[in-house]
Amino acid sequence: MTQAILLVGGMGTRLMPLTRNVPKPMLPLAGLPVTEHQIAMAKRAGITSIVLATSYLSEVFLPYFGDGARWGMKIQYAVEKEPLGTGGAIRNAAQLLDPNGSIVIFNGDILSSHDLSAQIAFHESKDADVTLHLTHVEDARAFGCVPIDSDGRVTAFLEKMDKPIANTINAGCYVFHPRVIQDIPAETVVSIEREIFPELVDQGRSIYAVVDDSYWIDIGTPSALLRASSDLVSGAADGSALDAAQVLFRSQEYVAMPAASIDPSAVITGGSSIGKGAKVMAGAHIDGSIISEGAVISSGANVIKSFVSAGSIVPAGMELRDDYFANEGSARL
Repeated sequence: MTQAILLVGGMGTRLMPLTRNVPKPMLPLAGLPVTEHQIAMAKRAGITSIVLATSYLSEVFLPYFGDGARWGMKIQYAVEKEPLGTGGAIRNAAQLLDPNGSIVIFNGDILSSHDLSAQIAFHESKDADVTLHLTHVEDARAFGCVPIDSDGRVTAFLEKMDKPIANTINAGCYVFHPRVIQDIPAETVVSIEREIFPELVDQGRSIYAVVDDSYWIDIGTPSALLRASSDLVSGAADGSALDAAQVLFRSQEYVAMPAASIDPSAVITGGSSIGKGAKVMAGAHIDGSIISEGAVISSGANVIKSFVSAGSIVPAGMELRDDYFANEGSARL
């Protein structure tokens, strides 16, 4: 089992204005695009062929990832003229893959350190139609829940409710048997989570799940994006993509990408990331923040739990706290 689909077509509306010019999966986490961290996870699990299912700002992905050779992967692209939903995107992208092999599906807004190899092995041992990754949360009311029986079989997909009957939620990574993908209507807007999965359970199909409570986060909000980036830098989340990347400097306090320039008097803490070619000038203080490629943090500026967009210049002495900053202005996160 060596193939996967990565769903990277969403507009990232909850992340606006960060995603005005950059698709959510290409936002920097610890100096690398979100998608690069997911590709590293796929590679660790033995996946060698992956399709990026794109739609919004699809033209951004190819110049960075190319054919995947830099990562020892074969990367192809399935571009949707109009967004097809998660189910439609899977059906569209699967045409580029082997119709006889299982396919791993990644959601483009999830960062996870779970054992994907174990999920694949469980799926194949059951000859399942679909095997999901589930994770426990303290309060499932905001998510909906996915109860399973003692054998790991999914018994229901339940919407958000005041009193959830389980605290296991869909963590957004699936292994599909191709026979299920062929049942998804082609060129049709359909949700895998809200339509296909409940229908499969109602039909008595073999829908299983593995529960793995390793690091997991939905990066769909600015605060979650900042937290995930810091967790990658600090080591709380799996940083395999960073292990394989070229970096100028890396510690648990911050990571700096190649060609970054950092004045010795600057203080950088809290799992911050400094993008390629960025400049941090004398006396600047950066904490728990993402500084994008080519940005400049001028002398004496304080950037606290904030996102600075690519090429932006933060003026000398300016204080940003829980902010998004671009040359055209700032916005509270």
